[in-house]
Amino acid sequence: MAHARSCRSPQRFKVKVLREADYYAQQSQAMTTLITVLGLVVGSIMALAAIFAAFNTMYTAVSARTREIATLRALGFKGGSVIASVLTEALLLGALGGLAGGIIAFLIFNGYSVSTLNFQSFSQVAFQFRVTPRLFIQGIVYALAIGFFGGLLPAWRAARLPISTALRQ
Repeated sequence: MAHARSCRSPQRFKVKVLREADYYAQQSQAMTTLITVLGLVVGSIMALAAIFAAFNTMYTAVSARTREIATLRALGFKGGSVIASVLTEALLLGALGGLAGGIIAFLIFNGYSVSTLNFQSFSQVAFQFRVTPRLFIQGIVYALAIGFFGGLLPAWRAARLPISTALRQ
């Protein structure tokens, strides 16, 4: 009976009951946040670099075909048609790049396990890369967005290029 009363009395020790999976998830929260933030920062920098690479590639493609674009404009094609053709090319390149990147990521990283040390609990945090269909499609959508934004200004420039100047180049 005394034991029952001591369990109900105010405790000196705070006890929190958790499942083992929840305990380890709580212990690795800081490491998970750090990895997520670093991944987002690095991914954002890489996406920005990819936009500039697409931008440079499309500007080069437009400048290499200045005469062809001017000829199309002289034949009566409007600026909207030129923008559509350059953006279509940029989107096709983005789709092909996204598809190739997704296939390579699936072949190399799908199922790949990595671990790191959690400095809070001195335990090992392990995680496994999985390339899911949703992630694959999301990567292709990002590649299309990069192709679109990378091709937008070159397409605009191609559509606004004066025909007489472009034919002389």
